[in-house]
Amino acid sequence: MRLSIVTTLYKSAPHVQEFYERATRAAAALTDDYEVLFVNDGSPDDACERAVALYRRDVHVRVIDLSRNFGHHKAMMTGLQHARGDLIFLLDVDLEEQPEWLADFHAKLNETGADSVYGIQARRKGGWFERFAGSVYYKSFNAWLDHPVPENAVTARLMTRRYVDSLVLHRDREMTMAPLWAMTGYQQIALPVIKQSRSKSSYRFSNRVANLVDNITSFSNRPLVYIFYLGTFIMLLSGAYGMWLIWRATHGEVGVPGWPTLIVSIWFLGGITIFCLGLIGVYLSKVFAETKDRPYTIVRAEYDHEAAVRR
Repeated sequence: MRLSIVTTLYKSAPHVQEFYERATRAAAALTDDYEVLFVNDGSPDDACERAVALYRRDVHVRVIDLSRNFGHHKAMMTGLQHARGDLIFLLDVDLEEQPEWLADFHAKLNETGADSVYGIQARRKGGWFERFAGSVYYKSFNAWLDHPVPENAVTARLMTRRYVDSLVLHRDREMTMAPLWAMTGYQQIALPVIKQSRSKSSYRFSNRVANLVDNITSFSNRPLVYIFYLGTFIMLLSGAYGMWLIWRATHGEVGVPGWPTLIVSIWFLGGITIFCLGLIGVYLSKVFAETKDRPYTIVRAEYDHEAAVRR
């Protein structure tokens, strides 16, 4: 198969039909040998039923129905595992990312010989606060990573078969796609795009903070290293302070210890201790999740014209 277009469904019913029509036109402009693969990530609306209706009318459509909602990134990885194309075009179904980008991505891929062409926003969508928060997020995230991720990259990307085969070798249970894309390597080229904006983002500030913590602890051990340095610094500082107190005592200069200083010191060191233990706990919880070796998605049904319907 020449081309696979992969997308995921979650509360996506209003977009399924238009996405299918536009994706089909974009794919047909390049080749007759293509598939449009929908991965239903436990969508609570009738998005899956609409995709299955398209499957029944068009042999180019496939549907992977997951047993529940596993999360956007795990659903994307499942779609990539099931895609059959020599080229795989991944994008979101909500039409903020345009299926028509396929032609430009394909031309860039052929021009450069790259293994992945991904979209990057020429200007981040949203108001000033959203743009500022996004910039802070990426800079904070990349400061902890050995393989920085591109700022303002979108989901949409066209990938070669060998790149996708390497990407799906990652078996992380706690996964975020952006670092995995970067860690997989190969030649990857950014292409500026203009992403459409919905009226309201589904990501609240608390979601962004939680996502940042999860990403850092999933892809970097630097916080643990910095805990060691922090402990070493406090130990040396307290040792130097103790030596200074001894010197003062031998010279008769020690007075009555100040109660506020003592309380502040206790709260400060106690806070650092709790923070460090909490951070170590986050890492231990991730080790706990990874060692269970559970599948990160479960396929309830697969609608495939080549293999009929597998349940």
